[in-house]
Amino acid sequence: MPTDLTGLATITELASGITAAGPPAVDRWSDVGSLFDTWAARPGLRERLRGHLRALPPQERTRVVTRSRETTTHFAWCLRDEPTEPFTFWLHEYKPQRDWRHGYADSVHNHRYHFCTTILSGSYLHERYTARLDDGGSAILSAELLRRTECPAGTSGTMLAHEFHRIPVAEDDTMTFLVKSRAVRPWSLSFDPDTRSSHRHVPVESRLEELTNQL
Repeated sequence: MPTDLTGLATITELASGITAAGPPAVDRWSDVGSLFDTWAARPGLRERLRGHLRALPPQERTRVVTRSRETTTHFAWCLRDEPTEPFTFWLHEYKPQRDWRHGYADSVHNHRYHFCTTILSGSYLHERYTARLDDGGSAILSAELLRRTECPAGTSGTMLAHEFHRIPVAEDDTMTFLVKSRAVRPWSLSFDPDTRSSHRHVPVESRLEELTNQL
């Protein structure tokens, strides 16, 4: 790739690097992964992100809070979401393991989007799976473990929307930074290995027409 990330220190510059590299990011996510790995490997990433947050003006701090959400296993802070960009930036703050509720990060699941991630602090156990789907691709029939990896701080990785994984264990105070593509699938799937139950997850924002029709 022609883009040189030397000297890039903030998420604004990372966004510029991804945009300048060529066609829409969602169509070349392996290239985005290589670019992201280079950026994330620079020393002091956690400190630079802290500085970025501290420098946000009040209006932008409010936007970050409004865009963010709580899940059963972590707080997902949306640091950047510009409508004209085919990606978003997130900070995931994992809850203490004792506060997790079963069925989110610890389930076998995929995502509606591609993403790259790097561990800023703490660590987690990461498992990748193959999944056998039903004919309509709307349920997981079975899942088989491919590999299990202990991931310490500084580890980076890329996941595509069709790939399945889970994080069964995370050290307390684990934080990760992610670049997510826009959605490439209408839903995601999860699978509980213990009960062998599958669930399809449709984002609420795509259900407005269905809600209207049901009124």
